[in-house]
Amino acid sequence: MDTDVESPSCQCAGGDADDIDLEPLDAILDEHENDPGALIPVLQATQEHYGYLPRPALETVAARRGVPLSAVYGVGTFYAQFHLRPRGEHVVRICHGTACHVRGAPDVTRAVVEELDLRVGETSEDLRFTLESVACVGCCGLAPVMLVDQRTYGQLDSSDAHGIAAALREGVVP
Repeated sequence: MDTDVESPSCQCAGGDADDIDLEPLDAILDEHENDPGALIPVLQATQEHYGYLPRPALETVAARRGVPLSAVYGVGTFYAQFHLRPRGEHVVRICHGTACHVRGAPDVTRAVVEELDLRVGETSEDLRFTLESVACVGCCGLAPVMLVDQRTYGQLDSSDAHGIAAALREGVVP
């Protein structure tokens, strides 16, 4: 696996990352300045501010904390909570745990893919939507389940999924 962050294929190079304002990052780093074990909280706060972990922010975190960029990048790629590319305003997650899969998650996924014109794992070019498949959301009794941002929709069929995705596409969070 190529982990050279200078590579043009680096996943942390997406978007107009060079145009970001790094000034807010100073406050985040200052807050954790005396805690050498606070890399994860620093990355969490950084992502909370920017919506993802842009490369210039990772470089600044590494420089200010005195750790190699590869170490910061390693933490950012190890934990699923961190994202190195911009994400959509609305994140749609479709559960594919056993209960959801058996009860129709593949049909729900096809409906959302068709309606939003996105593949699983993609973010729309206009940054309105990110579509993800997740292993389990812990709502097996409501299977199949889809989350839009933090709202849960359960006992879905493909028609329900089409309707929810269509409403989102029209700017309405159902």
